[in-house]
Amino acid sequence: MTRPDTGRTEATGAKFSLDSMRTARSLSQLAVRRIASGMHPGMTHAQAHDLAMATLQKLEMERNWHPIIIRFGEDTLRTFREASDPGRVLGEQDIFFIDIGPVWEGHEGDAGDTFVMGDDPQMHACAEAARTLWQGVADRWRADRLSGQALYAYAAERAETMGWRLNLDIKGHRVCDFPHAIYQAGRLGDFGLCPATGIWILEIQIAHPTLPFGAFYEDLLMANDATHDNSAAEAEPVAA
Repeated sequence: MTRPDTGRTEATGAKFSLDSMRTARSLSQLAVRRIASGMHPGMTHAQAHDLAMATLQKLEMERNWHPIIIRFGEDTLRTFREASDPGRVLGEQDIFFIDIGPVWEGHEGDAGDTFVMGDDPQMHACAEAARTLWQGVADRWRADRLSGQALYAYAAERAETMGWRLNLDIKGHRVCDFPHAIYQAGRLGDFGLCPATGIWILEIQIAHPTLPFGAFYEDLLMANDATHDNSAAEAEPVAA
């Protein structure tokens, strides 16, 4: 799997399997939709975390390789390592995102998506814009074989054109057979070569240009996945 010009940056373990990566990806996306369908106004972060953990356990995940992250309202502007406001609760007109990193078949899933409670048009537009921007960047990678650096430069340009601000502190990362951390060698947005299929997570976090909320979407870059399924059929009550 490892290309000679990338060294440990794209290394994987002896048990690495693209089929297992696809399984972990699919189950992670399913889990996000199921968690979203169980969210309701008045929910605290602790309750949302418990819902997410119960959902993942029901799907028989092996473990989490990164903590469950769920953000409400203004907290959707915070990055992965920033703490959420413990006193914030999910409102009836609100936006939230879910970010999970479970392991199945010894391989790392990583899925994130944004959903909306209520009918606020700007929140719905923000959530959809994160997905649309992600898809546009992934399509550009497939078509033009851009480097990780060029992908995020393109993402920033496209976000501005679309009327949103891209958070360039969020630049994607590696995954593989657990644990990928032994091969960790920087972020996708700093990678000077074209990323290989099935081992890089493209992350998109945008902010509304004037209002205090944003949206997040992430997924695995797969070269043979030109038709990306953004279906949120299992999250109809809240899906943006």
